[in-house]
Amino acid sequence: MIEKDLLYEFSTFYKKEPRIFSSPGRINLIGEHTDYNEGFVFPAAIDKKIYLAISPNGSSKCNLYSNTFASTFSFEISKREKSGMGWPDYIIGVVDELIKAGHQLEGFDCVVGGDVPTGAGLSSSAALETCFAFALNEINKLGLSRHDLAIISRDAENNFIGVKCGIMDQYAALFGKKDEALLLDCRNLEFENFKVDFEDYRIVLVNSGVKHQLANSEYNVRREQCEKGLSQLKKMNPEINSLRDVSSNLMLMYEKKLDPVIYKRCLYVAEENERAVSAAFDLANERFSSFGQKLFASHEGLKNDYEVSCQELDLLVELAKESKGIVGARMMGGGFGGCTINVVESRYHDQFIKDIQKNFKKIAGTIPLVYNVSISGGTMEEFI
Repeated sequence: MIEKDLLYEFSTFYKKEPRIFSSPGRINLIGEHTDYNEGFVFPAAIDKKIYLAISPNGSSKCNLYSNTFASTFSFEISKREKSGMGWPDYIIGVVDELIKAGHQLEGFDCVVGGDVPTGAGLSSSAALETCFAFALNEINKLGLSRHDLAIISRDAENNFIGVKCGIMDQYAALFGKKDEALLLDCRNLEFENFKVDFEDYRIVLVNSGVKHQLANSEYNVRREQCEKGLSQLKKMNPEINSLRDVSSNLMLMYEKKLDPVIYKRCLYVAEENERAVSAAFDLANERFSSFGQKLFASHEGLKNDYEVSCQELDLLVELAKESKGIVGARMMGGGFGGCTINVVESRYHDQFIKDIQKNFKKIAGTIPLVYNVSISGGTMEEFI
């Protein structure tokens, strides 16, 4: 067990007993790039997690060790600068946001690890942020709610890391429940839990093998394009406050009045919002075929209108379409790499994996990694 390994490493390094916390990665069933447009998303926490062994150390120094990267980093609470190493910055960013919010923090020793793949679109970054935010809240007795911790974690990624993400990933990690997905309204942060009965189906993630670095990608450009489109739409219709307020039918009326690229971006967001809401009710009523068609439609929108896919992701979706037992598939996450999410009938699960790995290798030359995931609970303290 990962948590037992962390406990052993912590005791070896620091010669004391820690508390153990975990926070999950997430899948997003549907609703991509809609969160920062105040739209709807439909994520769920998964059974791959970031784990953290931590204990206050009575000083102002924070000592970090990652067993995933086999590297250490230390910083003073009063001196919060980027590490130049990548992974510590998500932790420093959370500390930075807590300090800026006026909270008093004690230095700490910690060991962090887990089994959330990095760069695969499963939001290992949000899992790391929320795990630390939750742990620091507990060990410092700050009294913050899960909603507060989601905001802190999101702001850490926006302000310290520089990725202008929405709040979906952090909310999914903190509020996830076993066998339930969250239909989250990113305007008011209200959500409804939907029971997801995948008893006869399996969720299979297939990794394209392409690493995406959102901070260096087109992610922020897409957000800027949406903001530009919104600004133009508001001039034509003052009642529009975000792309959330624009239906796909209304977008068609504005097609000739917007730059073609800006129009495509906004049209995708409008259509994806509608798909996310109806897909949640598809699952609630066990309309799996209808749900699957929305996954395929989501991918087409991400590929052609939002233009955040890549050849490898498109190939995986096309191969999935040809597979027996496939319900639906699409790219998942920010884009430009990472995983596809596939919903497959359980009886065809093994054949699906065999075929997609074989056929992808024939064309792309590599065998894609496959992750089987189930829907799990959210951020918590672990008791071993």
